[in-house]
Amino acid sequence: MTQALVHFLLGFGLGVAAGYVHFASLKRVTRLFLVGAHLWRAVGLQLARLAALAALMVALALLGVSALLAGMIGVIVAREIVLRRVRKGP
Repeated sequence: MTQALVHFLLGFGLGVAAGYVHFASLKRVTRLFLVGAHLWRAVGLQLARLAALAALMVALALLGVSALLAGMIGVIVAREIVLRRVRKGP
């Protein structure tokens, strides 16, 4: 396999994994904001979610455009997976 293909596959895999964690944790952040008693915990978790995803995207950008693009596609795929799971219900 060529290096670009390896970077693409790595970016996609990491994007799906990070995107799944990012969007699945949104439910917890929302609950914390709605309760109101744990406002700082909610803000901290929200900032951690965004920082982790941004750090991954920066790391993938350093690998190249194919890794970054694949990572972004992976995040979008993970979003769809989480949305389908939430819409389906428990």
